[in-house]
Amino acid sequence: MANTPTTSRGHSAKTLAAAGGLVVFAAVMLLVAGVLGICRGIMGIARDEVFVRTPHYIFQFDVTAWGWLHLIFGIIAVVVGAALFKAPLWGRIAGVAIAAVVILLNFLSLPYYPFWSLIAVAISGFVIWALCIISPADMQ
Repeated sequence: MANTPTTSRGHSAKTLAAAGGLVVFAAVMLLVAGVLGICRGIMGIARDEVFVRTPHYIFQFDVTAWGWLHLIFGIIAVVVGAALFKAPLWGRIAGVAIAAVVILLNFLSLPYYPFWSLIAVAISGFVIWALCIISPADMQ
């Protein structure tokens, strides 16, 4: 039976590699979600007739306002996604928080652009999963 090298905390090299891989996965997915949000925001601001109008939606906002929200949170998602490549704890916390906000934004704008909203919700869900599956102690 071969001995697996361990760190001072008793974690194997495989555990550390998996943890690092999941953080990189989350960073890339958050960057993708951010770029999609930026594109969606620009669409909402420039050409709001691209989006479906729902007359009796309870969370009804001006589509241009939705565009600005998606643009702002898309930019924040790109910044946090880029910060995750260095894998600090604050980046992981901010990554989970911004992914949760992106899920909420896309859920609320589901009637305006349903297919894209579902894709953004799924991507953000994967980001939250990847950032929460490995504990911060495993990263050290």
